[in-house]
Amino acid sequence: MYCVILAGGKGTRFWPASRKLRPKQLLNIVGSEAMLQMTVNRLKKLNSVEDIYIVTGKDLAPAIRREIRGIDPENVLTEPSGKNTAPGIGLAALHIRKRKQDAIMGVFPSDHLIVGHKKFEKSISVAKHLANKNGSLITIGIQPTFPATGFGYIQFDPKSSEDHLNAFKVKTFAEKPHLKLATRFLESKDFLWNGGIFVWKVSSFFQELGQHMAELSEQLEKIDSLMERKKSIDSIWRQIIPESIDFGLMEKSNNIFVVQAEFSWNDLGSWDAVYEVSPKSKENNVVRGEGIVVDGKNNFIQSDKHFTAVLGIDDIVVINTKDATLVVPRDRVEEIKGLVNILEKQKRQDLL
Repeated sequence: MYCVILAGGKGTRFWPASRKLRPKQLLNIVGSEAMLQMTVNRLKKLNSVEDIYIVTGKDLAPAIRREIRGIDPENVLTEPSGKNTAPGIGLAALHIRKRKQDAIMGVFPSDHLIVGHKKFEKSISVAKHLANKNGSLITIGIQPTFPATGFGYIQFDPKSSEDHLNAFKVKTFAEKPHLKLATRFLESKDFLWNGGIFVWKVSSFFQELGQHMAELSEQLEKIDSLMERKKSIDSIWRQIIPESIDFGLMEKSNNIFVVQAEFSWNDLGSWDAVYEVSPKSKENNVVRGEGIVVDGKNNFIQSDKHFTAVLGIDDIVVINTKDATLVVPRDRVEEIKGLVNILEKQKRQDLL
């Protein structure tokens, strides 16, 4: 199997620690290594992996080549510009197809936390089996533990178990729901969280792409021809309409199976998600770096090389960096992305 890691995200919800030239995937959000390095290490432990590619943007490629161990620098594929996930996955698929026409391809986010390697390897093995057996597009679904409103969902047919492998035919994909709908999803027991992990044969991927994303399929074939002749792909790439793989392909194909994962998973999509997975004090505070909380509970403080004291406040996030301080209620951390948009409008490049 050839693995593709998508590492082009901006990580704006992790401002002020995450910046354009050093976004979330290059930070030690949990543990002692960058999230991207943890993902590479996880995939390299899979017995069936032949090679690993990383798809990213021009700005991040030099840092990734310089800092991430275990990856051939030529396998860091650079997109001319960000076009969401479908074009980036297609670009990687072209490179893999050149090496092996009937290759199995796995697609992985760069910045998710996965605990339980044997169970992770089992899920990938089941996905590979199904992809080989019937040419399906396979996604990995996560068993919901609470009515999350920040994740997409996958509805499956419980009666369609494939080879008794904890894999099921997908009925539909659902976007991030409101709380009442998320609660209904959880109670129905036939919805899984969308973990953003995909496995398929490269040939099956291009076949489905031609059927459901014909314009992108044609553009990728033109790009393939240009790469073959060592010419710039920029002119064709500029014409590509940004589209996610979920909306563009997975939600339209009727040949999708989901493998129900047994490993522990967190997409670490916000500072509050990091709080949830971090060791806590008796008062449920998390203090990373230099700081103290007095008469307060359920707080997350990250303060590197700068002492931060919090007195008499509950349920807040405080992030201190050398040039910026963020203070936000834990239940409003999703709004940090909007704050970054304001800084962009104010042309505060020094803070981006």
